Amino acid sequence: MKYAVIGAGGMGIQYGVLLQEFAHKDVDFVDTWKPNVEKIREQGGAYVSQDGEDRHLVPINVYYPEEYAGQPDVWIVFLKQMQLDGVLKRCAHLFNEKQIVFSAMNGYGHFEKLNEYFSTDCIYGGTALIGAYVYGPGDFNFTGGVHAKAMNLCAYADDVTDEVSKHEQALYEDFATATLNPTIVDNFIGMCMAKIVFNSVLNTLCTMYQIRFGEFHAHPDARWLTEQLVDEAYSAAEAAGYQLLGTRETEVETILHTAGVAHPLHYPSMYQDLTKGRPTEVDYINGYIAKVGREHGYECKLHEFLTREVHLAERAFAIHNPDIVAQAKADVEASKPVTE
Repeated sequence: MKYAVIGAGGMGIQYGVLLQEFAHKDVDFVDTWKPNVEKIREQGGAYVSQDGEDRHLVPINVYYPEEYAGQPDVWIVFLKQMQLDGVLKRCAHLFNEKQIVFSAMNGYGHFEKLNEYFSTDCIYGGTALIGAYVYGPGDFNFTGGVHAKAMNLCAYADDVTDEVSKHEQALYEDFATATLNPTIVDNFIGMCMAKIVFNSVLNTLCTMYQIRFGEFHAHPDARWLTEQLVDEAYSAAEAAGYQLLGTRETEVETILHTAGVAHPLHYPSMYQDLTKGRPTEVDYINGYIAKVGREHGYECKLHEFLTREVHLAERAFAIHNPDIVAQAKADVEASKPVTE
């Protein structure tokens, strides 16, 4: 299958490069971040490293949506939730009914948006315990080795036909060859909610205090903090009638293992957004958990509190770093289509 990745950021580059280098797939990249596109073109590819070592240039093809003319079999979408609407509109002319789409973005809300462009039986979701860091335009670092990567894969459709199952298996085989270590599961909402719960602990707390996963894990109250947030999130999910993958106990262990063993050097993507002057996705993570609880009669005081705390952290960063925030806004303006 031929792939095209929408969003040439840390995760999009990692998926695409690994599919290209290990699975020997034909992969294109579509991006709207102008500094990134121009830098990749200038240097003839993307620089990638693994845990800060072995930095090397990987030749890749990157395009703006308006100039791409490829015909991929599979779209891989890795964007920030706040960007998704605008970028999908710019890519809409590229989509057709023969294509399938996969996404393992953080938070929730993207599958309904993808469903506006692709039929339900053409959408595949995933969750990824895979780390990536963007040093700058065209320069990426993958965190955690081959054995530290893990992801789940699930068809979005309730009715898994033979055709849906065939495409799911093909994705699985390509992702496995690409060293992404996939597991096929059959509980779509449970899969997504479990990852949101995971992110609601590590992404949020490490962002607020600007620390790595391992530094959180080393704190004597790391387990207690994790248990409180996981318990409240699972209670909200149960109130909504969702059956998550795993139990409270297994979720806590997954979070602590990821922080202390698999990815101790990793800064979460939410931290990367905060420190580069961009809005975070907290409303789609802790805010989403609080919303689920609120809609089903369960009050998530901790997740409501943390959502507001991260927004306070955003405001504090903007006050003390106006130049960084101004540059982030300028990058957004520069990356808008010329026709606007």
